[in-house]
Amino acid sequence: METLAFTTEMAVVIGLLGFTVFLFVSEIVRIDLAAVLVLVIVGILSYIPGLENLADVPHLFDGFASNAVISIIAVMIVGAGLDKTGIMNKVAAAILKHGGKTEARILPIISGTVGFISSFLQNVGAAALFLPVVSRISTRSGIAMSRLLMPMGFCAILGGTMTMVGSSPLILLNDLILTANASLPADMQMDTFGLFSVTPIGIALVATGILYFVLFGRFVLPNVARDDVSTGISIKEYVRKLYGVETDLFEIDLPAGCSLDGEMMVEAMRRHHIHILGSYYQGQRFLAPPPVTTEITTPCRLAILGERREAENLAKTHGARLLDDLDIFSEEYAATNAGIAEVVIPPGSSLIGKTAIEVEIRKIYGLSMLAIYRGEETLSLVETEDHKPTRIGYEPLQAGDTLVGFIHWNRLAKLSKDRDFVVVTSDFPREELRPQKVMWALFFFAVSLSMILFTDVRLSLCLLTGAVGMMLSKVLSIDEAYRSVGWNTVFLLASLIPLGQAVQNTGTAAWIAQQILVLLDGWPIWALQAGIAILATVFSLVMSNVGATVLLVPLAVSIALAAGANPAVFALTVAISTSNSFIIPTHQVNALIMGPGGYKVIDFVRSGGIMTVLFLIVSMVMLNLVF
Repeated sequence: METLAFTTEMAVVIGLLGFTVFLFVSEIVRIDLAAVLVLVIVGILSYIPGLENLADVPHLFDGFASNAVISIIAVMIVGAGLDKTGIMNKVAAAILKHGGKTEARILPIISGTVGFISSFLQNVGAAALFLPVVSRISTRSGIAMSRLLMPMGFCAILGGTMTMVGSSPLILLNDLILTANASLPADMQMDTFGLFSVTPIGIALVATGILYFVLFGRFVLPNVARDDVSTGISIKEYVRKLYGVETDLFEIDLPAGCSLDGEMMVEAMRRHHIHILGSYYQGQRFLAPPPVTTEITTPCRLAILGERREAENLAKTHGARLLDDLDIFSEEYAATNAGIAEVVIPPGSSLIGKTAIEVEIRKIYGLSMLAIYRGEETLSLVETEDHKPTRIGYEPLQAGDTLVGFIHWNRLAKLSKDRDFVVVTSDFPREELRPQKVMWALFFFAVSLSMILFTDVRLSLCLLTGAVGMMLSKVLSIDEAYRSVGWNTVFLLASLIPLGQAVQNTGTAAWIAQQILVLLDGWPIWALQAGIAILATVFSLVMSNVGATVLLVPLAVSIALAAGANPAVFALTVAISTSNSFIIPTHQVNALIMGPGGYKVIDFVRSGGIMTVLFLIVSMVMLNLVF
C-alpha cells in the first residue's frame, strides 16, 4: 500500500473539522447557521492557490439537490399529507390505548415500531413519518417530546441494520464486494449477503437501544419544555386556575336499564354537577348534544366534565362504570383536537338578548358553555365555595360577555369567521383535517413504498412521486407542503456535504485511515475488526456514511486477507458501523429530530456517547456469533 504524504490541504481540512465540532458543541451560533458558515468557508478557501481540491466551487451547492436532502424534503411532505388526513391521530391513539401514558410503556412501542419500519424504509423516512405521531402522543400523555424523539431517532438508525436494504451502506455493500472479487483469485472470492443475513444483528442492536433508554433514559434524556401551540389549553389546568377545583374529563359506561335511562341530559347535569360533552349509543358518537332536548338512552357511554368525586358519585348512584381513561372519546377530546376557548359577544351581534338554549349554541356552534364572564361577575356551571352553579343556558347574552366553553378546534376556526363572535383564544391548531382524502394519501404512500421496495428507482424520486401525488390530489396544498418542510434540517445537512467531500477529495480520510491501520498492524484479528469498526464510526461522523463505506471497505478487505480473517465479515463490519452515528447531529435522523425535540448538541454527546459504545460492543459480539 502506497504511503500517503501529509499535505497542506489535509491540514486545512482537519482544522475545519475541529472548527465545526467546536461550533456544534459550544453552540455559539445556531447549529444550522454553523453549518452554513462552514459551507461558506470551504467555498472561499477553495479559491486560494494550493487549496483548490477542498471543493469544486461550481458544484459547491450540489448538496441542496443531493439524494439525501431531496429525500428528507419529500418524506416530510408525505408525512404531512398522511397527518392531514388524521391517520397519525389514529396511530397515536392506538399506541396510547395499548401502551398507556407512561414513558416506560410508550417508549418501547414507538421505538420498536420505527425500528421495524426503518428496516425496509430508509431510517430518515421512518423517523419523519412518525414525528407527527410522537408529537400527538407527547401532547396527550404529558411526556416531553425530548423524552421520546431521541429514542425513536436512535432506533430508526439502528433499525436500518436489520436488512440489506435498510441503509445506504448495506445496499451498496454487495456491489463493493463484487468489485473486490474482480481482483481476487477464485479460491478467495467473497460471497454476497442475502436480504436477511444481517437481521439477527439488527434485532440485537434495536433491542439494545430500547433497553438502554428504558433503563437509563431517566438519566441521559433531557426534559425540555416546549411551547407548542398545537397542544391547546388543558381543561384540567384551566378550571383549576379559574376556580381552584380539580376538574377533568371522564368517560362513564351506563348499562341497560340504568336509572338515568330516559332522563334529559340537562337534569342529570344539574343534579350531579357535571357537564355532559358527548354520548355514544348504538355505534354512533354524538358530540356536544343539546342537553335540554337530548334524552339519555341506555346502554351508552357518556363523556363528562366535572370533579372526580362527582363522577364517582354518579357511577355509584346509578350502577355505572367509571373508566380510568377516555376510551371511545379519547380521539375526539384529545388536546390536539379540542379544548377550552374564550369568545366574546361583540356589540351588534345577533345573539344579544337571546339565551344559549334559544340559539342552540351547542348544536349550531359546537360550544359547550362552562362559564360567562360579565364584568366582574362570573356565571358558572361549576359549584365552588364562592358561588352556586348558574343555569347559564337560560341567561340572556349581553354585549361584552365572554363565553368560556369546550369546543373542537375546527369548530373554533369556523367561529373565528362568524361576525356574531370575537374569538379571544389564539393559540389553538388551525389546521384543517381532510379525512375524505385518506384513500388518496394511502394510495400515494403505497406507490412510494412499492417503488422503494421493488424497483431500482432513486430513493428521492420514489418519495417525491408520493409527495407530488398528494399535492395533485389535494391531500395538501403546495403552500402547506412548503410549510411542512423543516428547512433548518435541510440547510444543516446540505451545508455539511461539501465538508464531507473535502475530507474525501483531499485524501484526508485515506491518510487518517492509513495512520490508524499502521497502528493496528500485528494486532489480533478481533482487535483489527474492532479497530475497523471504530474507524468507520469516526468517519461516519464527519462524512457521508456512503463515502465512508466506499473508502473503508477495500481497506478492510485488504487487512482481513493479510491477517487471515474473513474479508466479507470485515466488509460487513464497515457497512454496519457506519450507522453508529449518535454523538453529534450530523446524521440525517439526528438533524431531523433536533429542532422538534429542543435538543442541544451536548444532549447527543451525553446520550449518544453511551449508545455508540453499546453499538460497538453488541455489533462486534453479534458479527462473530452469526458469521
